Amino acid sequence: MIIAIARHAIYRLCLYLIAKKLNVPAPWTAWISIVQIRTFVMSADKPAWWILLLLVPLVNIVAGVYLWMCITENLGRNKWLGLLVLVSLVGFI
Repeated sequence: MIIAIARHAIYRLCLYLIAKKLNVPAPWTAWISIVQIRTFVMSADKPAWWILLLLVPLVNIVAGVYLWMCITENLGRNKWLGLLVLVSLVGFI
Protein backbone atom coordinates (compact mmCIF):
# COMPACT_ATOMS: atom_id res chain seq x y z
CA MET A 1 0.00 0.00 0.00
CA ILE A 2 2.82 2.38 0.85
CA ILE A 3 4.54 1.64 -2.46
CA ALA A 4 1.33 2.39 -4.37
CA ILE A 5 0.87 5.70 -2.56
CA ALA A 6 4.50 6.67 -3.16
CA ARG A 7 4.25 5.78 -6.84
CA HIS A 8 1.10 7.85 -7.23
CA ALA A 9 2.69 10.81 -5.44
CA ILE A 10 5.74 10.64 -7.71
CA TYR A 11 3.50 10.61 -10.81
CA ARG A 12 1.61 13.66 -9.57
CA LEU A 13 4.82 15.49 -8.73
CA CYS A 14 6.23 14.79 -12.20
CA LEU A 15 3.02 15.94 -13.88
CA TYR A 16 3.07 19.11 -11.74
CA LEU A 17 6.68 19.88 -12.71
CA ILE A 18 6.01 19.22 -16.39
CA ALA A 19 2.92 21.45 -16.36
CA LYS A 20 4.86 24.17 -14.57
CA LYS A 21 7.69 23.97 -17.12
CA LEU A 22 5.22 24.17 -20.03
CA ASN A 23 3.43 27.17 -18.48
CA VAL A 24 0.10 25.38 -18.17
CA PRO A 25 -2.40 27.52 -16.26
CA ALA A 26 -2.89 26.24 -12.70
CA PRO A 27 -0.30 23.43 -12.65
CA TRP A 28 -1.27 22.69 -9.04
CA THR A 29 -4.33 20.86 -10.39
CA ALA A 30 -2.03 17.90 -11.02
CA TRP A 31 -2.50 17.11 -7.32
CA ILE A 32 -6.31 16.78 -7.59
CA SER A 33 -7.44 13.30 -8.64
CA ILE A 34 -9.93 13.83 -11.48
CA VAL A 35 -8.75 17.29 -12.49
CA GLN A 36 -5.25 16.00 -13.21
CA ILE A 37 -6.58 14.64 -16.51
CA ARG A 38 -7.19 18.23 -17.61
CA THR A 39 -3.63 19.17 -16.67
CA PHE A 40 -2.33 16.16 -18.61
CA VAL A 41 -4.25 17.12 -21.77
CA MET A 42 -3.32 20.81 -21.48
CA SER A 43 0.37 19.87 -21.16
CA ALA A 44 0.10 18.16 -24.55
CA ASP A 45 -1.58 21.25 -26.10
CA LYS A 46 -4.66 19.29 -27.11
CA PRO A 47 -8.29 20.48 -26.95
CA ALA A 48 -10.41 19.68 -23.91
CA TRP A 49 -12.45 17.00 -25.71
CA TRP A 50 -9.39 14.74 -25.50
CA ILE A 51 -10.39 14.20 -21.88
CA LEU A 52 -13.28 12.09 -23.20
CA LEU A 53 -10.83 9.87 -25.09
CA LEU A 54 -9.03 9.14 -21.84
CA LEU A 55 -12.29 7.87 -20.32
CA VAL A 56 -12.96 5.26 -23.04
CA PRO A 57 -11.47 1.81 -22.31
CA LEU A 58 -8.66 0.69 -24.67
CA VAL A 59 -8.82 4.04 -26.49
CA ASN A 60 -7.32 5.61 -23.37
CA ILE A 61 -4.12 3.57 -23.79
CA VAL A 62 -3.52 4.79 -27.34
CA ALA A 63 -4.56 8.36 -26.48
CA GLY A 64 -2.38 8.37 -23.36
CA VAL A 65 0.71 7.23 -25.23
CA TYR A 66 0.08 9.81 -27.96
CA LEU A 67 -0.36 12.55 -25.34
CA TRP A 68 2.95 11.59 -23.72
CA MET A 69 4.57 11.79 -27.15
CA CYS A 70 3.13 15.30 -27.58
CA ILE A 71 4.34 16.32 -24.12
CA THR A 72 7.90 15.16 -24.82
CA GLU A 73 7.81 17.08 -28.10
CA ASN A 74 6.58 20.20 -26.26
CA LEU A 75 9.49 19.82 -23.85
CA GLY A 76 11.89 20.05 -26.80
CA ARG A 77 12.77 16.36 -26.89
CA ASN A 78 12.24 13.76 -29.57
CA LYS A 79 8.57 12.79 -29.51
CA TRP A 80 9.44 9.09 -29.69
CA LEU A 81 10.76 9.33 -26.13
CA GLY A 82 7.09 9.42 -25.14
CA LEU A 83 6.96 5.73 -26.03
CA LEU A 84 8.99 5.03 -22.91
CA VAL A 85 5.70 5.20 -21.05
CA LEU A 86 4.99 1.78 -22.58
CA VAL A 87 7.81 0.25 -20.54
CA SER A 88 5.70 0.46 -17.38
CA LEU A 89 2.58 -0.57 -19.30
CA VAL A 90 4.26 -3.74 -20.57
CA GLY A 91 5.18 -4.63 -17.00
CA PHE A 92 1.55 -4.20 -15.98
CA ILE A 93 0.28 -6.49 -18.74
